[in-house]
Amino acid sequence: MKYGIGISYDGVSARAGLFDADGKLIARGSAVSEGTEGYAEASDKLVSLAESLCSRTGKRAETLGLCVPAAVDGAEDKILRWDGDVRGFAGAPLARDLSKRLKMAVRIAGSANAAALAEARFGAGKRFDSFLFLRLGESVGCGAVVGGEIFEGFGSGGTAAEHMTVEAGGIPCPCGRRGCLGQYVSGAALVRDTKRAMFEQKNSALWRCAGNPESVTAKTAFEAAREGDPAAQKVVKNYVFYLAEGILNLVNLLHPQAIVLGGEIAQEGEYLLEPLRKYVGERLFIGCDKAPLSVVRASLGDGDALLLGGFALAL
Repeated sequence: MKYGIGISYDGVSARAGLFDADGKLIARGSAVSEGTEGYAEASDKLVSLAESLCSRTGKRAETLGLCVPAAVDGAEDKILRWDGDVRGFAGAPLARDLSKRLKMAVRIAGSANAAALAEARFGAGKRFDSFLFLRLGESVGCGAVVGGEIFEGFGSGGTAAEHMTVEAGGIPCPCGRRGCLGQYVSGAALVRDTKRAMFEQKNSALWRCAGNPESVTAKTAFEAAREGDPAAQKVVKNYVFYLAEGILNLVNLLHPQAIVLGGEIAQEGEYLLEPLRKYVGERLFIGCDKAPLSVVRASLGDGDALLLGGFALAL
């Protein structure tokens, strides 16, 4: 039986899984890089992590897929842009170097694309020929799947939906523009808006749910909103508005069969999905009665989706 490895690496910590040909997880592993390490040392950690999985299980992996929070040229398996990259990965022949040392085929993809591929092969996207995947976590990522394969656009420069403008002249984004979707629908945005609501409404249930502003998470507003707190409900309504507007822009342009939502915020389930479907359904240019659109929650856990996506890359 053939085996493959999926690795999720964020520049500091790496998590890995060894899978059989059917996508069954055989073993897990992890490693942490030091902040002062350069390209060579960080690469050594990735090699050691893969080798340890094989030696510990006695299984010989033939492929490795690495997913990173960066813009990646999937055709060339090169990292194009990695904001905050201090290890020199961007432009480096990482896939080639790992392949040479491990003596196995190596592929690289951005984290959102890898998670989208995992959902297409093993999760909620299996029943759709085309869908857009939005990963709603601390930050936002987007992946597109067409015909069961990742679609990256020309030069792998597409599907950066998090940098699509939803508020002209809005909140500044690290990309250099203003009003990008990621500045309104990320976990960090929810924390920011929740804290603002707390200071504006001193009697809000948000204070009881969070305890103090430093303990606010992306879940705080949803927790208080479910209890009927008006300030929290306003935060959630605002979040749904911007997420829905972003989805409308994407669907009016591409109209896939489905939008698949993953990440921590998507775990809010129908409390998020129901008003989102309603808003989007009422405003689509080509309505759902003529071109049905499903808005569903990803079925794979956030961590496992990245490992499975890495594994699926090199199948």
